Amino acid sequence: MFELDHLTVCANSLQEGVAYVEDALGVALTAGGEHQSMGTHNCLLALDDVYLEVISINPAAPAPDHPRWFDLDNFSGPPRITNWACKLDILRSGIAVSPDGMDNILSLALGDLSWWMAVPKDGKLPYDNAYPALIEWRGYLHPIDILPSRACRLHSLELIHPHAMHLNHVLSHLLDEKRLTIQRGDIVKFRAKIETPHGLRVLE
Repeated sequence: MFELDHLTVCANSLQEGVAYVEDALGVALTAGGEHQSMGTHNCLLALDDVYLEVISINPAAPAPDHPRWFDLDNFSGPPRITNWACKLDILRSGIAVSPDGMDNILSLALGDLSWWMAVPKDGKLPYDNAYPALIEWRGYLHPIDILPSRACRLHSLELIHPHAMHLNHVLSHLLDEKRLTIQRGDIVKFRAKIETPHGLRVLE
């Protein structure tokens, strides 16, 4: 039902987040755009069948009258992977089998892209933001259709969580993703191994 769509790196500023990813992977990111309803902006990187998003609060945009997505209002510290997203053919079917609070659907657009997304009203995704954001792309275009190739591919994604066993049980019925492993740890953390023109690199 769920299919891995993209990884999200949050940062205090877009410049800081882009520098972190470009230094770690040795490839250039592509400018994304501004999300006016959220007061955020991003840059993107194609990873073959999925993509990577670097996102931050846009200091030039008015603050929204609601919490920003990906819990960005409470973000601090160095840039890091904080979230992941899965796409579905029918968003409401994914919401129906997800934890409470995922039923706030936003209609969004950016350039030639348009999508529906389940964004909790408080900006916080279940399981301490470790549950995937859910997205239904509209039309025929997806970011990987328009992003330039940097010869990068997602090799594996590790999700570390204090309640890994329970989260793994929940997702095992919804997602068949061989690259994903969920491990127990004291804090929530993501670790992605990415194949690049410079060899296998790690992004956390």
